[in-house]
Amino acid sequence: MTVPHLTTALTGPLLELESRILTAQPHIEHWFRSQWHNHAAPFYGSVDLRNSGFKLAPVDMNLYPGGHNNLNPDFLPLAVQAAQSAVDRVCPKAKSILLIPENHTRNTFYLQNVAALVHIFEQAGLKVRLGTLNPEITEPTALTAANGAVVTVEPLQRRGNRVVLADGFSPCIVLLNNDLSAGLPDVLAGIEQNLMPPLHAGWAVRRKTNHFAAYDQVANDFAQLISIDPWLINPYFSAAGGLDFHTRQGEDALAEHVAQMLDKIRIKYREYGITHDPYVIVKADAGTYGMGVMSVKSPEEVVGLNRKARNKMSVVKEGLEVSEVIVQEGVHTFESINDAVAEPVVYMMDRYVVGGFYRVHTGRGVDENLNAPGMHFVPLSFETACLPDHKVGPDAPPNRFYAYGVVARLALLAASRELEATDPDAE
Repeated sequence: MTVPHLTTALTGPLLELESRILTAQPHIEHWFRSQWHNHAAPFYGSVDLRNSGFKLAPVDMNLYPGGHNNLNPDFLPLAVQAAQSAVDRVCPKAKSILLIPENHTRNTFYLQNVAALVHIFEQAGLKVRLGTLNPEITEPTALTAANGAVVTVEPLQRRGNRVVLADGFSPCIVLLNNDLSAGLPDVLAGIEQNLMPPLHAGWAVRRKTNHFAAYDQVANDFAQLISIDPWLINPYFSAAGGLDFHTRQGEDALAEHVAQMLDKIRIKYREYGITHDPYVIVKADAGTYGMGVMSVKSPEEVVGLNRKARNKMSVVKEGLEVSEVIVQEGVHTFESINDAVAEPVVYMMDRYVVGGFYRVHTGRGVDENLNAPGMHFVPLSFETACLPDHKVGPDAPPNRFYAYGVVARLALLAASRELEATDPDAE
């Protein structure tokens, strides 16, 4: 498999970064092993990466990944083995698992992801049933995915300190594939089963700024390990609150955040001789699905937004109001597939890379959010994620993919530290 075309010359900082990662591979893998001894990996996750040719960095970390159906089916064994590892760590005697999907039962493409997850866990030797938080589902209901796969969702019930299905199905692992944007459901509060990920990983509680604060620490530690500038793998960010996009409250303060961020980026661009225009991504501090996101190149662009732009920024999934945003350094994507801009998305289960794909958008530019209507996916096989080839260059398939896997695992480690730091039950 060839790597997607990188439209910037592979002679700059990224070539140096990938070369250092390849050279330091034994140290990197040993470092990761020691980190996972001290920090429990999230059950699963996916990371959006951006590759500018001078920088390779994560821009989002999803702890409730959809899109498992977009992974290369040839490498299902990787996911199955990782699923077995994740389950063994949580509940070694588990024979079954209760999976709770999102409520949007009419999204037939999302249902393909649910069917793919069911298949992975069944192949891992588990009985899988689906319990829904959707109040409209009052009896077992068969749903058909876009590819024809059929999944059956059943209403959840609470019995004592456990969530069960009507016939008493009550496994020791309850796996959320629902990001809880709508809030923390009472039915899951204080259950004695292993709930993965925990409730405070949901968007009702979680904040992207907490994640990237944890990633700052991880990136600095890793950069010291392989002697690189941490900026090469880490986007700058800041938090802006007190916003009301409808009434334009907080606009001036947001503009000041954008101005300061652009100034910081320009300093780095001058240091590395980068001639591209810097830009900033402003996005909701909680939420996903590419909602509540705007790309700006000047502070004036966030002042006096028109009604359409204010509506777009004010509410995200499940009607969650936006009053806090993360102001994040924009990382260009100079990778392309068939002349369309692309960004890698890496999937992990437990501490293992299990696959990935390129999110491709023919209607978006190198400095825009690609997680938008009109995107499509090109599966990639990360079978060599931990087996780089030292006989070929950094831009060859196994080595480019290895670099993706390393940076994605840094984001996963940051998510682990983030969840530890925000755990309300931690002493």
